[in-house]
Amino acid sequence: MLRFLFRKTIFATATIALGTAGAAQSEEGTPHFSMPVQPTLNLYGSPGVIDMPGGEAMPDGQFAVSYSYFGGISRTAMTFQFSPRISATFRYVGIQNWNSDGFDTYRDRNFDVRFLLHRETMYWPAITLGLQDFAGTGINAAEYVVATKNFDQPFSLPGTIKVTAGLGWGRLGSSGSIGAPFGSNRPTFDPNSKGGTLATDQWFRGPAAPFAGLEWQVDDRLALKAEYSTDAYQPETSRGVFTRKSRLNFGAEYQYSQNLRLGAYWMYGSEFGISAQLQVNPRRAITPLSIPGPRAIQQRPSRTANPAVWSEDWSQSATAPASIRDAMRPLLETEGMTIEQLSVSANSAELRFLNHRYPSDAAAIGRAARVMAQILPASVETFRLVVVQNNLALSTVTLRRSDLEALEFEPDNVDALLSVTGFSEATPNLPHSVQNPDLYPTFHYSFGPYVAPSYFDPDSPVRADAGVSAEFRYRFAPGWLVAGELRHRLVGNVADSDRYSNSVLQRVRTDGLRYAQATDTALRNLYVSKQWKPGANTYARVTAGYLEQMFGGVSAELLWKPVNSRLALGIEANYVKQREFEQRFGFQDYTVATGHVSAYYELGGGYYGQLDVGRYLAGDTGATATLTREFANGWSVGGFFTLTNVSAADFGEGSFDKGIILKIPASWFTGQPSKRVIATTIRPIQRDGGARLNVPGRLYEQVRRGHRNDIVADFGRVWE
Repeated sequence: MLRFLFRKTIFATATIALGTAGAAQSEEGTPHFSMPVQPTLNLYGSPGVIDMPGGEAMPDGQFAVSYSYFGGISRTAMTFQFSPRISATFRYVGIQNWNSDGFDTYRDRNFDVRFLLHRETMYWPAITLGLQDFAGTGINAAEYVVATKNFDQPFSLPGTIKVTAGLGWGRLGSSGSIGAPFGSNRPTFDPNSKGGTLATDQWFRGPAAPFAGLEWQVDDRLALKAEYSTDAYQPETSRGVFTRKSRLNFGAEYQYSQNLRLGAYWMYGSEFGISAQLQVNPRRAITPLSIPGPRAIQQRPSRTANPAVWSEDWSQSATAPASIRDAMRPLLETEGMTIEQLSVSANSAELRFLNHRYPSDAAAIGRAARVMAQILPASVETFRLVVVQNNLALSTVTLRRSDLEALEFEPDNVDALLSVTGFSEATPNLPHSVQNPDLYPTFHYSFGPYVAPSYFDPDSPVRADAGVSAEFRYRFAPGWLVAGELRHRLVGNVADSDRYSNSVLQRVRTDGLRYAQATDTALRNLYVSKQWKPGANTYARVTAGYLEQMFGGVSAELLWKPVNSRLALGIEANYVKQREFEQRFGFQDYTVATGHVSAYYELGGGYYGQLDVGRYLAGDTGATATLTREFANGWSVGGFFTLTNVSAADFGEGSFDKGIILKIPASWFTGQPSKRVIATTIRPIQRDGGARLNVPGRLYEQVRRGHRNDIVADFGRVWE
């Protein structure tokens, strides 16, 4: 089967699509939309006025990408409202004409976190406490407490006026200080600092200064802004980056569409500035999901009116199970599913099937149940449905046929059906069943474009390679997979860098440039894997071959995950050897035994925590903590950090490994049901400490999606 792949997010295309979404054309040809209920962003990418922060929080789950520029200073930021009260920002900053400390353009990475202390009410403003650049070099480090209040149509003016006032430290206390209420000992900024450590010794220390701002949202599109800034920009002005002549900033912003906002500003009495803000909410797809309506539940005739239909005599026929299987197969395939096994008796049936199409297993379960209701004889009352993922029977969902018939059109059918649905362990094998004789062998291949970005090279912050990718997947027996990918680079500039590794550790990741320069045609991976269920609540995997771009070897994993439990425990052991730079079949001399013990916990509300403790590729030992928020449609945003026995000095720039994980379902863009996901991991910098092996097919993500909590979270799709 030939299909085209979209390997990585092409951010420009996505930005255009998102930016124009929601700008429906009116009869006169002018885009028309409702004003989005969300705060505007400042030039740092956080809710605020122009350069100063504000007290409001974005809507829960909101994701924003912004770019701003003035006076030779550019800022690219991603902000995520991780919970109703907590948001986080990652920012990449470039300061031109630095002309000192060995830099022409000084580049830095910042992390912010904001806590909403009080929501806005009729009489009280929204109040937020913020830590800006709290773990970087400190060039943008600041702390603040800020309040924002909205006033609708004040003084008979149209629109809304927002009033913001706050108290800032660090950068935000460097001009117009009123003293140092919590102590004056605050370290100065060091441009050659490695960064990456929590600067707790300077939080809310040093001079503090009050700032303020106004925002007038004139109508659905136009907003005017003014602010009094307390940022002296001392590092920049002392190096001649720009001249600060005033504490006042002014701006105008235009809401181009529901998602995209553009701004222009007069900054500090001397510079023009611009900004673009793109805000989306994972819950609202750019293209609404379009799925053909499901078939109606086949109603059985009354037992008293037609008792012959309810006869159980059919179950005595040896050929009945195979006949039922053959009748179900085309109906399931129409729904994007494949039958694997079927067991039937006079009163119950168990269907094991593969879900190829629906991101939500709940939707697949609902549609498979409708097929069962259409095909199975009337005497079969109990349906047991088991989603199978690569030979792993995930869980047994038990439904009563009479409940499906009675509740299909009831207004509260989701909660009513959930209350009588059972979730239990699925046995590794289904005895006395008929199987699909055409499941194995299967061979799938794909050929299409790929884009491989590389971020944060100081000489060129965004680099990328593009070319063609050929992949194949061959399944010759239950649980067995042979797979591989070959890439050929056609264009790109990743290999143009001259920043070679200076790592004092084994170079397990920082030689990425040498891998890029060695060849245009690379065998990305080639491996064989086997996964199975060794017993109740346990899942196993063994993988061998060229596992990733830089390492090959053997990997084994065992996972314990009960169907109804929030907790899962796993262990993984790997023995690998470093691959040659040309990425063919050869190896270098370095070998390492690496592995982890892992704990996974579903915190509720779409939040997931993970802790991995063990040995990493460079031989260092430590732990990785990951916290992720996932939405029902498959959107996922998370962050991680790794601490090992490698010192900050030996680790190098950044001090420890950390990053952001972003996953977006393809269906969010296309509106068509699909299990494809666009995923990327963004690290401020890739070093050798805390580097983990990239093994294809780790078990937890495969397993937990077919267990009770994930199915229940999206149970409404059973009826869709």
